[in-house]
Amino acid sequence: MHSFRYRDGQLHCEDVDLARVAEKFGTPRYIYSAGTILDHYRRLDAALAPLDHLICYAVKANSNRAILKLLAEEGAGFDIVSGGELYRVLAAGGDPAKCTFAGVGKSFDEIQYALEKRVYSFNVESEAELEYIDRIADAKNLHAPIALRANPNVDPRTHEYISTGSRENKFGIALDHLAAVYESAAKMPNIDIVGVQMHIGSQITEVAPFADAIKKVAPIVRDLKSKYGIKFFSIGGGLGIVYESSFASGSRDWWNADHETSAKHQLSIQEYVDAILPPLGELKLRILVEPGRLLVGNAGVLLTRVRYIKRTGPKKFAIVDAGMNDLIRPALYHSYHEIIPVRELNNPGHEKIDIVGPVCESGDFFALDREMPEVREGDLLAIMSAGAYGFVMASNYNSRSLPAEALVRGDEFALIRKRQTNKDLISGEIDPQW
Repeated sequence: MHSFRYRDGQLHCEDVDLARVAEKFGTPRYIYSAGTILDHYRRLDAALAPLDHLICYAVKANSNRAILKLLAEEGAGFDIVSGGELYRVLAAGGDPAKCTFAGVGKSFDEIQYALEKRVYSFNVESEAELEYIDRIADAKNLHAPIALRANPNVDPRTHEYISTGSRENKFGIALDHLAAVYESAAKMPNIDIVGVQMHIGSQITEVAPFADAIKKVAPIVRDLKSKYGIKFFSIGGGLGIVYESSFASGSRDWWNADHETSAKHQLSIQEYVDAILPPLGELKLRILVEPGRLLVGNAGVLLTRVRYIKRTGPKKFAIVDAGMNDLIRPALYHSYHEIIPVRELNNPGHEKIDIVGPVCESGDFFALDREMPEVREGDLLAIMSAGAYGFVMASNYNSRSLPAEALVRGDEFALIRKRQTNKDLISGEIDPQW
C-alpha cells in the first residue's frame, strides 16, 4: 500500500491533498496516515500468526493519544517506559494488562502507579531495581510480575545512540549473571517471575543481529521455563524502516509498505519473521514483540513552508518554518529524511541546497547539500518518514511553540493536537514567592 503519492500534481496522504491540510491548519505540522499504521500492525500480526504472540507498540516512538487509540482498538499491547506513557495508554483505552514497563530508572511513583494498574510485567534492568520493586510491592501488599531484561552483548550494527544490546550500553543484565538474579528474584516474597525480555537496538536493517540475539538467549529461556514456569519471552523491537525513498530517483510512488529499511537494503516484515520463527516456535512460550518505528515511522510527514531563499557565495539555503526543535533527528543523529515538494514539478531541474530552520543553531538543518528540485519562497515541503521520534522529541527551544498534529483516514483529516500558543509557553511558570 502507498500512503503518500502524487495525484493530479499534488502530494496526497491516502486520499487527502496535503496542501489542503496546510491551508486549514498551517505549518509546521505533523500529519499521520491511520491506514499505514493499521496496515503495518496487521501485516506483522499476520506474519506472527504461527506463534502465540502479543504486539506491544513502543509508545516512545509516537505517543499521541489518537494513534494509541487506533492500536488499542486493534488489540495491541503497549511497551511503556514511564508513568506518563502508561497514563496516555489508559487515556486512549489501552489495557494495562497488555502493558510491559521498561526503562532503567523507574521511580517510586511510577512503580507504585503501574502496580496499582496491574501492568502485565515490569522489564527489570538491574538487581537494585528488582529489590526496589519488591519493597514497593510489599508496602502495597501486592505482587509484582517481572521479566529480567537480558543483555545478549550483540552488535546491532546501528547508530551508537540507539544501540541497547551490548555490554557498553546501560540496559539489561549480562547473560552470565542472569541466572543468579533470577534466583534472587525467586526468593523475594512479592515478586512473580513471568518472563524474559531483551531488546538490542533500533533501526536495525539486517536479520543477523536479531537471529544472533535469540540464539544466545533461547537456551537460558528454556532453563528459566523449566525452573520458574515463565509465560513469555519478549524479543523487543528494532526492525528498521525506509528513510531513503524511491522519490530520490524520480518515482511517483514514494514508499512501498513491503520495504521497511532503506532503499539500499530492504528487509521486509516477512523476512524478519521467517528468520526468527523456527527458534521461537521451539520454546512453546508466548512471544512478545515491541515495534515502534516499524508501525509509525513511514506513516508520518512534517509539513513545512519555505520562508526565505538565501544565497551566500556558492551556497543556497531554503529557510523553512520548521526547526530542529520540531524534528531533531537530523541534528542529533545526522539522520537522513527525504524532503519533497508538495506540488509536483514536471521535468524539474535539480540543484544543491541546504534545507535549514529558523533556530539560532548551526545544527538546525534538515538536509545539507541535498540535490533537490528548484525550491522557491512559499513552497510547501514534506519531510518524510517523520512519524517516529519526531513530535515526541520536540521541544520549546528558542521559545518556539510545539507543532500541531493531524491524522488522515481515507479522505478525511482531523486535528489531533492543537498548536501551542505563546500563552502556553509560560503557563507552567510562576513568580517566586520569597
